Amino acid sequence: MKGIVIKSTGSWYSVRLDNGEQIEARIKGKFRLKGIRTTNPIAVGDNVKLSEEEDGTAVINEIEKRKNYIIRKSINLSKKSHILAANIDQAILIVTISQPKTYTAFIDRFLVTAEAYHIPTIIVFNKIDIYTKEEKEELSFLKTSYEKIGYKCLEVSATEKTNLNDVIGVMENKVSMISGHSGVGKTTLLNMIEPTLNLKTSEISEMHKAGKHTTTFAEMFELSFGGYIIDTPGIKAFGLIEFKKEELSHYFLEMRQRLKNCHFNNCLHINEPKCAIKDAVAEGKITEFRYLNYLGMYNDDEDENYRGLGY
Repeated sequence: MKGIVIKSTGSWYSVRLDNGEQIEARIKGKFRLKGIRTTNPIAVGDNVKLSEEEDGTAVINEIEKRKNYIIRKSINLSKKSHILAANIDQAILIVTISQPKTYTAFIDRFLVTAEAYHIPTIIVFNKIDIYTKEEKEELSFLKTSYEKIGYKCLEVSATEKTNLNDVIGVMENKVSMISGHSGVGKTTLLNMIEPTLNLKTSEISEMHKAGKHTTTFAEMFELSFGGYIIDTPGIKAFGLIEFKKEELSHYFLEMRQRLKNCHFNNCLHINEPKCAIKDAVAEGKITEFRYLNYLGMYNDDEDENYRGLGY
C-alpha cells in the first residue's frame, strides 16, 4: 500500500491511501535505529509505503524520497531536529505586529531555513484591524522591506475577513505549510477561509500577550478550492540546524546577489575590508535589521527577541 501522511501524533500516523481511504498506522522500529536524529522520523506530507500485520495493524515500512522539507532545532535536547512538514510547494508565515509581537529575528530565521530547502515563503501580516498608528507604520516598513527583497506580503484581518481572497489566491491548488507564533491568528484565519475545518481556537494570554497552543500536532487538510494546507503547532523559537556559517549569507536574498562583489571570495561580511554587503548596509540598500539578524544567526544567538532596530 502507498499513501501520504496527513497527521502525526508522535506514535501513530494518519495516512491517506492512494484510493482515498484514511487509516491509522504505526512506525516500524527500524526508522528509529537508522540514526535519524529527529523527534519525528516521519513528517506530515511524507509519501510512505505500508504493509498490514497479521493482527490487521498497518505499519509504515518506507519513506519515499522527499522533494523538500522544512526543519528547525528541536526543543528536545536529546534529539537533533524537528521536521515541520515535507513535500510542500510553499510556506505561509503568519506574522503579527502586536498581540503577540513577531520579531524579525524569528521571521528571518524562518525565511533563511525555507530558502535553504528551496521553499518559497509568503508573509501574511494578520490583525491589521487592531494596530495603533505607530504599529501600522512599523507594519508598512516591514512589508516594504520584505517586498523589496522579493517576498510576497499580504495584509489581512482574519476576524474582520479583510483580504482573505488574497490568501485563498496564493493557496489555491498548492500544498502550503502554515506557521507562526502561537496567538497570531493562524487557526482563526484557516477557519475563515475554509469554515468546514472547524479548527479549535483559543484566546491570547493577557498576562504574557502570547498565544496559547491550540494546534497540538501537524495535520494536513484538503481545501475546497483546490490544494492542501499543513497546519503546524505554534512555534515559540526557530533554531537553525544543518547550516554552515560560511553559507549563511547565501540564504539572504539581498546578500546573495551581491556576494560576487566582495573583495574576498570567502568574505563573511563581518570584519573584512571591501565587503559589498557592509557597503550595501551603509548605503541603505540592505536594511540594517536584516544585517543585524544575519550577525545574530552567524554568532548562533538564539535569543528570539534579538530585534535589530527594535524589530
